[in-house]
Amino acid sequence: MEPGAWGNKTVVTEFILLGLTENIELQSILFAIFLFAYVITVGGNLSILAAIFVEPKLHTPMYYFLGNLSLLDIGCITVTIPPMLACLLTHQCQVPYAACISQLFFFHLLAGVDCHLLTAMAYDRYLAICQPLTYSIRMSHDVQGALVAVCCSISFINALTHTVAVSVLDFCGPNVVNHFYCDLPPLFQLSCSSIHLNGQLLFVRATFMGVVPMVFISVSYAHVAAAVLRIRSAEGRKKAFSTCGSHLTVVCIFYGTGFFSYMRLGSVSASDKDKGIGILNTVISPMLNPLIYSLRNPDVQGALKRLLTGKRPPE
Repeated sequence: MEPGAWGNKTVVTEFILLGLTENIELQSILFAIFLFAYVITVGGNLSILAAIFVEPKLHTPMYYFLGNLSLLDIGCITVTIPPMLACLLTHQCQVPYAACISQLFFFHLLAGVDCHLLTAMAYDRYLAICQPLTYSIRMSHDVQGALVAVCCSISFINALTHTVAVSVLDFCGPNVVNHFYCDLPPLFQLSCSSIHLNGQLLFVRATFMGVVPMVFISVSYAHVAAAVLRIRSAEGRKKAFSTCGSHLTVVCIFYGTGFFSYMRLGSVSASDKDKGIGILNTVISPMLNPLIYSLRNPDVQGALKRLLTGKRPPE
C-alpha cells in the first residue's frame, strides 16, 4: 500500500491472497494435488475436443456445444489454478491490483459463457427430443453460431460491468484476501467505500445469469420429460434420459455452487467453506465435466480409441 489522495488513508496497490493454508508442508502437498488436477482437467477436455474434431459421427449440435464447454472449462481452470500453483510454490501470494482485477474479469467472463451455454444445450435437447422433424432446421450451423455469440455477448457485458464497478471502489487497507483467487465477495469485504451498488448489480446478475437460465432449463426439461415418458420403447427412453442426465448433473453442480458463492453477501467474514465452494467451481466441476458428459459415451470412447491407435473413422 502507498499514500494516496485519501488524506491519512493509504491506497492498495496489491492484494495478498491467503490461499488454502499457511502450513508450508501442506502447501507442497496441495501443489502436487492441484497440479495433477490441472493436468487431468486440461488433458481430459483436450481429449474431448480432439475426439469431436476427428469423429464425423460427433459433428452434431450437441457435441458442438460440448466442444465449446470443454474450451471454457480449460479457460476457467487456467485463469485460477496456475496463479495459485505459483503461490504455493513460492509460499507467498502478492497479486498486483491490476492482475487481481484482470483475473476477476476473465473468470466471470468464462463462467458466464459457461452458464448460458448450459442453457443453450438444454434448448438443443428440447428440440432434438420434442421437435425432431424440424431439429436440423432449427439447430442449423448458423443458429449454433448465433447461440454461442449471444452467450459470449451477455457474459462479456456482465463481466465488464462487475469489473468496472469493483475498480471504482476504494481499497484503503487491509489488503489481505481470504481466498485463493480474486473474486467479488472477498474483495467487497476489503472495500472502504459503499458496496450498495455492487450488491444491486449482484442481484441483477443473479437474475440474468442464474434465475432466468434456470427457468429456461426447467421448462425445457419439463417438455423433454413429458416427451420421453411417451416413448413406448424402454431402450428409447433410456437413451434419451442418458443424454439429458449428464447435462442435468453438470447444471446442478454449476448452479448449486454458484448460488452458494454469490448469494451469501450477508456473511461479514469469509470462511473456509467459501474456499471449498471455490474449489468446486474452479477445479472439481471442470475436471468432472469430461467424465460426466462424454468419457462414458460409446461414440466418444470409440473416437478416442481410434485417435490413440491412429485408425481412421468408418465412412
